[in-house]
Amino acid sequence: MTTVLLVDDQPLQRMGFRMLLESRPDIATVVGEASNGIEAVRRAADLRPDVVLMDIRMPGMDGIEATRRIVADGGPSRVLVLTTFDLDDYAYGALRAGASGFLLKDAQPDELLNGIRAVAAGDAVTAPALTRRLIATHTLQPANATPTDPRYGDLTTREREVLHAIADGLNNTEISQRLVLAESTVKTHVGNVLAKIGARDRVQAVIYAYDIGLVRPAGGT
Repeated sequence: MTTVLLVDDQPLQRMGFRMLLESRPDIATVVGEASNGIEAVRRAADLRPDVVLMDIRMPGMDGIEATRRIVADGGPSRVLVLTTFDLDDYAYGALRAGASGFLLKDAQPDELLNGIRAVAAGDAVTAPALTRRLIATHTLQPANATPTDPRYGDLTTREREVLHAIADGLNNTEISQRLVLAESTVKTHVGNVLAKIGARDRVQAVIYAYDIGLVRPAGGT
């Protein structure tokens, strides 16, 4: 059973999430609530939930800083950010802080439940609108581009191709088709890439690709 901590400064919002999750006890159970970032960090340390549903805009410590501290603690909790603000800087800030996913609060119930399930399983989740916008406004450097980061230098040629595909937003099935590899082989390569670059999931791998310049603004130099 996936355990969930609800973090939001609006009591009615927390109530709504709790009612949704309690209607599907086969997916998750709510183990606690927090109304601000400071309380979220404390309760995550005490309760060790599998998933933290994290609001961004809260008084005192915001959700981005709370996410950073929860992830830095090294515990089992993975953070799924939920916000009403569909802005790239919020999404990018949350993902850089270590969040495993980013969804808008107007997501459909099944989308939220599937997101919780995916994040708990170690996968990454991003709002479709955000993913489309990132793909539209950014492009990959040529495959023969060589970033100077030493971790990139530790990757084999095939692992670099896999990282390139991850940064391009492809899932394992799509990567296997692009590189003509068995999907099981792709999973092995993805695991090796994440381990070598120190990323906990695919979202962090994409952030890494941005940081080292493998991904650049469309039309940039």
